[in-house]
Amino acid sequence: MQGKELYEYAIIRLVPKVERVEFLNIGVILLSKRRKYLAMRYHINENRLKSFSEDIDIELIQKYLKAWELVCDGGSKGGKIGELEIHLRFRWLTASRSTIIQSSPVHPGFCDDSESTLGKLFIKFVM
Repeated sequence: MQGKELYEYAIIRLVPKVERVEFLNIGVILLSKRRKYLAMRYHINENRLKSFSEDIDIELIQKYLKAWELVCDGGSKGGKIGELEIHLRFRWLTASRSTIIQSSPVHPGFCDDSESTLGKLFIKFVM
């Protein structure tokens, strides 16, 4: 496995009605601590989402996801969490929560290219 780096990822889930325990996979977040890479990709399929809940506020969800992106990017635009070290930001984003946007458990893997791996995971689990 020479040249391969450890990465961790989680699936970003949208839980339209938390009390129903149903969710849609809408994105993937990936961390490669050694490469100092933290990024996410997401896609909201509005038609599919409306089949779960007609009264969902898609604009609000997009704002929340944009805030997650700012935390991934790091720096002051991501607030106090955005200023933490990269692995701590990932842990914060993937922590258990009972809100409309949640993440799956974290899974490990090895890759040569973090960006390419993020794309493959996104296609596999979201699209």
